[in-house]
Amino acid sequence: MQEDFLHYLWLHKKLDMLHLQTTQYERLEIVNVGQHNHNAGPDFFNGQVRIADQLWAGNIEIHIKSSDWFVHGHEQDAAYDNVILHVVFEHDTEIFRSDNSTIPTLELKSFIASEILDNYQKLFSSKNKWINCEQDFAEVDEFILKNWQERLYFERLERKSKTIENILKSSKNDWEAVLFKLLAKNFGLKVNGLAFESVANSVEFSVVRKSSSKIEQLEALLFGLAGLLEKESSTSYYETLKKEYQFLKQKFQLDNLGVSNVQFFRLRPPNFPTIRLSQLANLYHREPQLFSKVISAENLDAIYELFNIKTSGFWETHYTFDKTSKQSTKKITKAFIDLLVINTILPLKFCYAKHKGASIDENILEIVSSLSSEKNTIIDGFNQLKPCSTSALQSQALIQLKIEYCDKNKCLQCAVGNALLTK
Repeated sequence: MQEDFLHYLWLHKKLDMLHLQTTQYERLEIVNVGQHNHNAGPDFFNGQVRIADQLWAGNIEIHIKSSDWFVHGHEQDAAYDNVILHVVFEHDTEIFRSDNSTIPTLELKSFIASEILDNYQKLFSSKNKWINCEQDFAEVDEFILKNWQERLYFERLERKSKTIENILKSSKNDWEAVLFKLLAKNFGLKVNGLAFESVANSVEFSVVRKSSSKIEQLEALLFGLAGLLEKESSTSYYETLKKEYQFLKQKFQLDNLGVSNVQFFRLRPPNFPTIRLSQLANLYHREPQLFSKVISAENLDAIYELFNIKTSGFWETHYTFDKTSKQSTKKITKAFIDLLVINTILPLKFCYAKHKGASIDENILEIVSSLSSEKNTIIDGFNQLKPCSTSALQSQALIQLKIEYCDKNKCLQCAVGNALLTK
């Protein structure tokens, strides 16, 4: 048994409230459980209990055993002098304040329903499971799960917002620069995401702005920073880009020493870094004020239109600089735009609205709910237990659930875990 389980029982009053009494057989009533303290000091601040006919106001301390009070040295700490009740699972000794006055004790094991104890043991006892509740996950009420998924999705947005806020600080509060860095990383996908991000971080966005009026100049900037213009090639396009990059490098004192190497290995040709960087360059060539248009886009159709971009003409017959291929128009697909919406557009819109003191939650929910669920091992794992992910809102929520709750054994802070504990 863990102490956080006792915290959960106290906080949510999952006890036989009608028959509570202290270890001295005095009637006990919980008037206010207090404020849960996650830092140093008593576990709950400013609680209120009535013992017999006396109302007490102060702090609550919780332990597995009463003797833990002395194990933790609380009898020597003045911060615990205003504890009005010691809540324990097992009472094995009397405890005292520093002035030797006895602190009333509530022994919980007599007031916890056996079903809750059994459910707790079932939830946490077995090891080597994908998630603790995998045997019972399918039993969770649909209403509970859907509401929890919505909360989890916004938790995930909040977590992403912290990352965006850090990028904003390092970008001198330039939201356009933030968007460029986020897009660059996501254009690189999993394989080249960090490399593309290092490209974006290696140059001031003002240089991107100044280069965006000429597509060959902007492509030269991105290809050059990515280290793709350092070899010899027989194509005139390559030589043009190389000369253009040398000019930009000297003009803006560019340096790509900190840029990670891009990868072609194990990538489908449409995801080659050459193709993705050309698409990114063409996006900013066509939309130099991209951030304002992203923020004003209120539906998926507007976003699809905004990102309806293809590569430069050279790449219609190439995937690499030297080898020709069958001619094809290499546009950004809707599936790729959907990934940008999930991982860049909506988190940015959410963070910007919060920055401005506005709320666009309903608009974000409408957009993310209309996108198909992502497919990965986490989503597959949950769907095998119970079909529960048909939209991007649900898939993003399940990723948050697995990483932040299941993997960290935070079942007591999870709506699913709570439902299973009290079933």
